[in-house]
Amino acid sequence: MLTSGGDAPGMNAAIRAVVRCAVAYNLEVIGFKHGFTGLIGGEYRVLGARDVGGVIHQGGTMLGTTRCQTLMSERGRELALRALSDLNVSALVVIGGNGSQTGSWELSQRGAPVIGIASTIDNDLNGTDLSLGVTTAVDVALEAIDRLRVTASAMNRAFLVEVMGRNCGYIAMMAGIAGGAELILVPEACADPGVVADELRAVFVRGKSHAIAVVAEGAAYNADVLMHYFKEHDQRLGFDLRVTKLGHVQRGGKPGVMDRMLGTMFGSAAIDAVIANRLGVLIGLRDGKTAWTPLGEVAGKARPADARILKLAQVLAL
Repeated sequence: MLTSGGDAPGMNAAIRAVVRCAVAYNLEVIGFKHGFTGLIGGEYRVLGARDVGGVIHQGGTMLGTTRCQTLMSERGRELALRALSDLNVSALVVIGGNGSQTGSWELSQRGAPVIGIASTIDNDLNGTDLSLGVTTAVDVALEAIDRLRVTASAMNRAFLVEVMGRNCGYIAMMAGIAGGAELILVPEACADPGVVADELRAVFVRGKSHAIAVVAEGAAYNADVLMHYFKEHDQRLGFDLRVTKLGHVQRGGKPGVMDRMLGTMFGSAAIDAVIANRLGVLIGLRDGKTAWTPLGEVAGKARPADARILKLAQVLAL
């Protein structure tokens, strides 16, 4: 087992479930340290039931994680395959997001017995409605928006809040709608700076005392671009704008109940897949149930956020 790529709240819950469900089947579990880097370098530890005690509520990952560039080369993949063979690994559980599961698929194509667990705050993986970590990240973003709204209202200001998500607008849309944002900008649908300025100005014209705009980091016009535009045109715009970038704070902290449960469900399902010899699949959530999706349908493919939700946000902002 290993955790790879960006850390996500709930990874430790998944590690715990993998270990304890495997122990229940009398399987031995080893955890590779620092993701695929540890696999290639032979850094691992044997994990028993007691080794994962007291971790379900912790953020991050007890195994550590990296974005392993070595695995992107043919030589790196050969080293990974050799390490799995030398250790007589019957199944490798990879907990990670899009790049990590692309690496899983590459190894699977070369005969490695890989099972993926969908884990990314971006929630952009095919094969799952929710990825491990995203609900906690949305909650963190929502709390920040709620706090900023208090200040915005007190000082008659507009706030621009940038959230994570790479090229997927899921966090921005969910946190923006739940936080009552007047404007949401995502990679799937992003207005140019002039339109953003007009829409924020219209908020004040309608009689509101403040405005909140939420922008995804991967939007065509992110916080940096928008702030530059607003500084250039501050005299014409007629209102004050402040920018807050939440950044990596969205990854940290304790996982919420949903991510603890998802980690537990996904970890258990991964061991079910091991027992059933169902390899080369991603464990995810579809229609409220754990599901297995071939890694070939996941690797290199990004699932965009639902644009219908964004239309709802536009209606509610009136």
